[in-house]
Amino acid sequence: MKYNNIMCANFLCRPNRFIAEVEINGQRETVHVKNTGRCKELLVPGCEVYLTEPGTSGRKTRYDLVAVRKGNGILFNIDSQAPNKVAREWLESQGFDRVVQEYTYGNSRIDFYMERYENAPEPRRYLMEVKGCTLEIDGIGYFPDAPTERGVKHLQELARAAGDGYKASLAFVIQMDGVTEVRPNIGTHPEFGRALEEAKAAGVEVLFLACHVEPDSLVIL
Repeated sequence: MKYNNIMCANFLCRPNRFIAEVEINGQRETVHVKNTGRCKELLVPGCEVYLTEPGTSGRKTRYDLVAVRKGNGILFNIDSQAPNKVAREWLESQGFDRVVQEYTYGNSRIDFYMERYENAPEPRRYLMEVKGCTLEIDGIGYFPDAPTERGVKHLQELARAAGDGYKASLAFVIQMDGVTEVRPNIGTHPEFGRALEEAKAAGVEVLFLACHVEPDSLVIL
């Protein structure tokens, strides 16, 4: 996926989870942060961030903050909408006969439902939930960076789907270069770790979708 109108800025502070203060060409600007997670290890005063200017009328802020360069030099995409967009692009290249986004299963809306006929009268049915990973510690990705009851619920639904005959999977879109594995962040949310192990035992596959990040793009490798 690509962004238009990307520009570099200097991060100053984050008054709340929705906005940040940045400096662009010597001018202070309030921008929208496209990630409500904590991102405390990324958004530190003085760091390099990248903004996009959507140009949508009626906005309170002119720019969206979508990427940040960590102190170790690695560029992170932190746009919470990006994982589903790149996952859709990736799925459309995987030979499925049908791809449906926002599919209702049980009491949840799962990110993707897919079908593949494989020369059979009935299609093989797939469900895939997508999670974006923006937390890296010593070369390993971790999820979540804040407690997520919604994430636990999705894992429970996927486990049930696997029992119902679906090929169910949880896909981590790793929004940084150089990381190929994501582990449950049990220090932040132990319940998610337990739910992940139970889902895997029920037959849910875990996918690690490594990515390449540029200021104006995110691509699954």
